[in-house]
Amino acid sequence: MKKKIVIIGGGIGGLSAGIYALRSGYDAVIYEKNPVAGGECIGWNRKGCHIDNCIHWLTGTNMNTSLWKIWNTLGAIDENTPYAETEKFYTTRLGEKEVTLWKDLDRTEKELIAAAPEDETEIRKLIGYVRYAEACTVPVDKPMDMMSIGDYIKLGKSMENMPKVMKEYGKIDLNQLAERFHSPVLKKMIVDYMPAEYTAYSFLVSYATMTSGNGNIPVGGSLAMTERIIGRFREMGGELHTNASVKKIIVENGTAGGVELENGERITADIVISAVDTSLMYGKFLGRSYTPKDWADAYEHHADYPVISGFQLAFVTDDTFSGSDTIFFGCDPIKIGNRSFDRIYVKNYGYDKSFAPEGKTVIQTNISQTDVDYLYWKSLSKEEYKAKKQELIAAVTERVIKEFPELDGKLEFLDCWTPLTYERYCGAYHGGYMAFVTKPSIKKLKCKGTVKGVKNLYIAGQWIMSPGGLPVAAASGKFAIQRILRKEKRPIDI
Repeated sequence: MKKKIVIIGGGIGGLSAGIYALRSGYDAVIYEKNPVAGGECIGWNRKGCHIDNCIHWLTGTNMNTSLWKIWNTLGAIDENTPYAETEKFYTTRLGEKEVTLWKDLDRTEKELIAAAPEDETEIRKLIGYVRYAEACTVPVDKPMDMMSIGDYIKLGKSMENMPKVMKEYGKIDLNQLAERFHSPVLKKMIVDYMPAEYTAYSFLVSYATMTSGNGNIPVGGSLAMTERIIGRFREMGGELHTNASVKKIIVENGTAGGVELENGERITADIVISAVDTSLMYGKFLGRSYTPKDWADAYEHHADYPVISGFQLAFVTDDTFSGSDTIFFGCDPIKIGNRSFDRIYVKNYGYDKSFAPEGKTVIQTNISQTDVDYLYWKSLSKEEYKAKKQELIAAVTERVIKEFPELDGKLEFLDCWTPLTYERYCGAYHGGYMAFVTKPSIKKLKCKGTVKGVKNLYIAGQWIMSPGGLPVAAASGKFAIQRILRKEKRPIDI
């Protein structure tokens, strides 16, 4: 008789765990609290347009990588997947100056040197290290703690240039990297895309993912990809329950034996996998007493372990809009709580014609948010929350039109969402859509995918490994099943 695995959460981590469970001969049942699965890898429709919540680029689109094999196993992409035709990572504007990080590194190097000849030496160095970072791939064959010496040697050979990148950029953050440049627009370019507290190598690896061809955007975006994964899970015989919120994990005599739903129904299982935000698992499904000390400290000291979220808006406009891909620009300060923001971006989704009616394009903007901003939003009453959103819709619209006058009278608001949206729909800690920010000054948290004191309980989801995101979520489901297989003394090559 097959063993039954119950999975809490139908995000990418939960779906991955389900598919790998089925491949390994288990029965897999997923309980998802929302009407649709997908977690944060989702999109929705407004006024005949599609709003994509997640994929700015998908790491693992290079068919020669182990991550591609995971995405292919999940049904997310295959040899014939069409990708959006994009040319750049992003553009930074500062006053009258503008620089772009192109997919073509030679083009980027030439443009940056022309814009800031005084920084030529540092520019050439940065581009050289981005080339080194192109060899960096997410280690997804098996969990790091299950690797042998031979596995580490193999991994080291495959990423032989990464130690150089880490030595040069692994102990500084983006603020410190920006200070290596003299040009104001280059300084701003370095800190525009990611939180300035992030380790500098994270920025290089992100850019290198795109320049190497390992970070493309599947046509149809996040929702379409999630639907393909759900389809694969169901085709394999998986059972997916939506609108099924879990109340707690049933633990008896130190062993997980199933889950209790919010409606009181008790579901028995041989094994339980929690594929939700770890703060939700420890805080609601298990209880804080099970939280590891280093994780409890991280939740308590969010200034040291921040998360990143955003106040985001979507608009529709004519497809004649001249802005392409992602453009950061300065603006009159926008106040949210006690903080002011003077830079935002516009991302044009015109590369995917399925997102808007013919002759139209969807554009989105984002004001980066962190824990203190989440706490501000959380402090508002329902009426204050609605009023603040309306105030910000007007403020952002005004600033976008000021930067792009061609949009005057042609910009129609579609929707907006806040850190509380991520908390409400995904149970996301402080509304974060990634794991803790990888700062060079803090100890990296480690998660071995199990819970001390509870047998037959495993963890999946983006929180098991920094920096989180889709690649980690996808790999985490596979890792959870590999841990189960190892415990049962079965082969883990799946």
